Amino acid sequence: MNKNIETERLILKPTDVEDAAFFLVLFNSPKWIEHIGDRNIKTEEDAANYIKNKMLPQFERLGFSNNTVILKESGEKIGSCGLYDREGLNGIDIGFAFLPQFEKKGYAFESATKLLEKAFNEYGYDKISAITTTQNIDSQKLILKLGLKYVKNIFIPNDPEELMLFVLEKEML
Repeated sequence: MNKNIETERLILKPTDVEDAAFFLVLFNSPKWIEHIGDRNIKTEEDAANYIKNKMLPQFERLGFSNNTVILKESGEKIGSCGLYDREGLNGIDIGFAFLPQFEKKGYAFESATKLLEKAFNEYGYDKISAITTTQNIDSQKLILKLGLKYVKNIFIPNDPEELMLFVLEKEML
């Protein structure tokens, strides 16, 4: 089973129901709603159920899923970053979201870089994808900075919004 992953400034802890209060805030942050979508998470119990039903089954199946990103220095939860087996995508997808006050500080790049390294070197994947909305310029910039290349626009099941698909293959490193 996956344990905590550490970077220079961060701890990436596999998300569990104990993180429900944090995810209630993150799921309802303006950029989450705008770019990822309203998950209709209105209570801490809703967040706990989302974690139980959406995140933990993949963790149990694959040994990885969503991670709660925590500042080493203070222990404060600041965002999420994970690898996802997402319906409608061929292979594993990397995603990230941070509370507004922790954006543009390099935390998403730091955590995502570490997860890409694990995906290729420990989990045995040869290709990682990322998706984002056409309006989410900050996410697009980060995905490109991580080394992924734009492939095409796509639609995934149960999501009416057109998404941009990016891919990084191990051989591209």
